[in-house]
Amino acid sequence: MLRRVISSFVLCLTCLSAFAAEKANVQIMPEDQVKAGMHGVAYTVFEGVKPEAMDVEILGVLRNMAGPKSDVILGRLHGQKVEYTGVVAGMSGSPVYIDGKLVGAIAYRIGEFSKEPIAGITPAATMLEINDMDKAPSTDMATTLNGERREASRTSGPGPSSGDSAASYSNLLKPIETPLVFTGFSEQTLSLFSNQFASSGIVPVMGAGSVSNDKQPEPLEPGSAVSAILVRGDMNIAGTCTVTYLDDSRLLACGHPLLQSGNVDMPMTKATVLATLPSPANSFKIVNTTEAVGTFVQDRRAGIMGRFDREPHMIPVTLRFNGVSRPKQFHYEVLNNAKITPAAMMATVFNAIQGMNEYGENTTYRLRGDIAVLGYPKLGVSNMYAPSDGAQPTAHGIAVSIGERFSRIFDNPYETPKIEGVELDFDLVPDRRSARLETARTDVTEARPGDQITIETLLRPYRGESILRQIPVKIPTSTPKGTLRILVSDGDTLDKMRRAPASLNRRLDLGSTIALLNKEHSNSQLYVSLLEANPQAMVEDKVMPTLPLSVMNVMDGMRGTQDMFVTGESALDEASTPMDYVVTGSQILTLTIK
Repeated sequence: MLRRVISSFVLCLTCLSAFAAEKANVQIMPEDQVKAGMHGVAYTVFEGVKPEAMDVEILGVLRNMAGPKSDVILGRLHGQKVEYTGVVAGMSGSPVYIDGKLVGAIAYRIGEFSKEPIAGITPAATMLEINDMDKAPSTDMATTLNGERREASRTSGPGPSSGDSAASYSNLLKPIETPLVFTGFSEQTLSLFSNQFASSGIVPVMGAGSVSNDKQPEPLEPGSAVSAILVRGDMNIAGTCTVTYLDDSRLLACGHPLLQSGNVDMPMTKATVLATLPSPANSFKIVNTTEAVGTFVQDRRAGIMGRFDREPHMIPVTLRFNGVSRPKQFHYEVLNNAKITPAAMMATVFNAIQGMNEYGENTTYRLRGDIAVLGYPKLGVSNMYAPSDGAQPTAHGIAVSIGERFSRIFDNPYETPKIEGVELDFDLVPDRRSARLETARTDVTEARPGDQITIETLLRPYRGESILRQIPVKIPTSTPKGTLRILVSDGDTLDKMRRAPASLNRRLDLGSTIALLNKEHSNSQLYVSLLEANPQAMVEDKVMPTLPLSVMNVMDGMRGTQDMFVTGESALDEASTPMDYVVTGSQILTLTIK
C-alpha cells in the first residue's frame, strides 16, 4: 500500500515535469544515466485519442539484449489500467520520460503470461539513429526535440518482428507484437496466405478495427496512436503503434521494426483506440484508423520514422467482375514493396473472388488485364482458370499466378520497379470448362521441308463429348534431314520447357523480365511445336534457335554470367488453335524428314 502511494506521488511529480517539458525542448537522457530505482512516466492511449500517463519504475539496463551494442532498459509499469491490462500490443513506442527527459520507447514484453507489466524500453538515442538514415532534406533532428504536438493515427495490435524467426527458442524478451489488422478479409483468405505473410514478418489479425478517412481534429503528440497502411480501400491491412516523439516534419514510433524493410513508403494516419482488450495471453488495442498525416519512410530495428511533408505512392488496383447478375468492381491501393506487394495482391484477389455470390466450385474464370510499370510496356495478364481435382480452389490458382508476376517484377537486381496501376477483368462462366489432351497423331509419317502436315488431336472435356481438332503445320524449308520431334501441349508445358533451369538462378533486368512474361503462352490454347535436335540459346528474353557449333563455342563464355542458358533442342516453328477450355496435357510425336 505504501509503495502504491509513493508511486502515485512520484507519478504526479513526473507528469508535471513532462508537461512542463512539452512547453520547451525535450532533452534526451542517455542510457548510461539511467539507474535502477529511478521513476518516470510513460504515455499511451487506452481509449479514444488522448494519451494517459503510467508510472515507470526503472529496474536496470540489459546490455546487448537487443543485439551487439544494443541495450534495453527494463522497467515495471504502474497504474490502475496498465496493471489490469498488462503490456498491450499497440503500446509499442509509448514514450518514457524521467525528469522531463526522454529516455526511450516501450517496445518489448517479458515472456508470454507475465503477471506483472514489465517492459523493455528502446533507448531514445538508438531510435535517433534512424533519422541519420533518412537522406531526404528536412529540418535537422538532433538530441534536442521540439515537444510540439502533432497528428497521427491508426490501429495496432501484436505482430511479428525480425526476432520471430527464432520463435522456437525460449525467448524471455521479445518485441511487443504489432500484428497487422485485416479488414474485409475472410478467415479462409488469412488461412491460405498466412505463410506468405509470415515470410514477410506479418501476423494477420482479423478485423479488430477499421480504416477510414474520417477527420480527427486532435493533434498528434507523444503517446498518440499512429498507424501504417499496407492496403486501403474496399479491403484494408493496417498496423498501429504509438508515437515516441515528433517535431514539425517527422515522428518516430514503435521502438522496434514493423517489417524491418529499411526504406519504405507507407501511408501514415492518425488512429482512435476504441478499446483496450485485456488478455492473459496477449492484450491488444482495437483501433480505427482515420485521416492521413504523411508517410512512413524508414522501418528499422529501433523503430519506424514518418514524414509529415511527403505523400506515399500506393499501387491503385481495380478488379472488375462480369458475366454475373450484377457486374461488380473492387477498388483499393496496395503498398509498393518487394516483401509485401506479392502477398497482398494474392490475398486481395483471392478474397475478392471468393467473396462473390456467384463464386462456386464449378465456376470458370476468363482473366484479362495489365500491370503498368513506369518506364516499361504494360505487362499483359490473360489466361483462363477452371476448377481442378486438386485440393485448392480455383481462386487460389488465380491469386498465386498474379502474385508470381509481382514476385518476378520485384526480383531483379538492377532497379526498384514503380508500379503505377493494376487493372484486371474477370468473366465468370458457371461451368467447369477444362479439357485434357487424350491423343495426338500426324496424317503422315514422312515429310519434306516446305510440306504442310496436319496434327489431329482429341481432347476430353470434363463431363462432355470429345473434341476433335486439326492443326495445320508447315515444315520449315531449313529443316534438316532426320527425325523431327513434334510437341503437342498446353501453354504451361511449353513455358516450363523454355524456362531456364532453376539451378541457374537467372535474374533478369526489369525490361527483360516484363518482355519474357509477355511471351508466356495462354492455357486456353492447344500448341504444336516443332523441335529440331540442334542446340538453342536463350539470352535474357531473346531466343536464338539452331545455332551452329562454332557460334555456340564463341558464346559459351556467357554462361558464367548467367545471362545465357542452352537447351539441346531448338523450336523451329509453333502453331496453335484457340480452345474455350483450360487445356492440360502433352504428347510427343516423331516425323521423318527426307
